[in-house]
Amino acid sequence: MKVAVECQSPLLQKSLEVFLAKYLSLSKKSDIIIRDEECLNDERCFYIASNEKADLLKPFSKSQLILALEKKYNELYPNTKQVKEVAVEKEKPMSFEILEKRIELLTQEYQANILRAVKAFYEK
Repeated sequence: MKVAVECQSPLLQKSLEVFLAKYLSLSKKSDIIIRDEECLNDERCFYIASNEKADLLKPFSKSQLILALEKKYNELYPNTKQVKEVAVEKEKPMSFEILEKRIELLTQEYQANILRAVKAFYEK
């Protein structure tokens, strides 16, 4: 599932980008386009608002968003459900080596900053 986010609200736009980081795509290449304004004549449109016409009502959680998007995707593309299941099986296990190294570097940098601050305080 490929998703594009086109919201007028900067807060909603950024929140959706964070929630859907692994699904984001360009509008032209996306399966679903999420908007916070009503859509006219675009069946790929997924409308988020506080009114009854919305596909997803505000406020919502990340899991509610994902479930609603998957439902919409299955309505638009009913024959691709099997392909989705096969794709999940082929995913490689995540490697956390890069993340661990980054955390280690940040920790060392943080420790150095604290030591500098303590030394500067006692040298006065």
